[in-house]
Amino acid sequence: MSDTLFTKIINREIPADIIYEDELSLAFKDINPQAPVHFLIIPKKPIATINDIESQDREVVGHLYLVAAKLAAEMGFAEDGYRAVMNCNPHGGQTVYHLHLHVLAGKPLGWPPYQDKLKTA
Repeated sequence: MSDTLFTKIINREIPADIIYEDELSLAFKDINPQAPVHFLIIPKKPIATINDIESQDREVVGHLYLVAAKLAAEMGFAEDGYRAVMNCNPHGGQTVYHLHLHVLAGKPLGWPPYQDKLKTA
């Protein structure tokens, strides 16, 4: 796999608003946010798509979700809820071919007919 935009962020070749980093992953704010809170969590290991995940990648992929839950709690939106999603290939909306978990929060993200049933603070 050739270097992607995300590989360059990991290597600090291009800037990003990094909010978390550990030995397996890096999280940074999305440059085109779709919600008041929108960040990406990426593995440091380059994996192009969901289709390219192999059995030895289970730990790192699960780790991305653990980081999402940790950051949701720390940032204060875990109880209200959030969306964590990965896109795969063109029809799935993937534009950067380095696996990444989108975390979106800060507003109701449910299907519109159910918006009135959501509890309000």
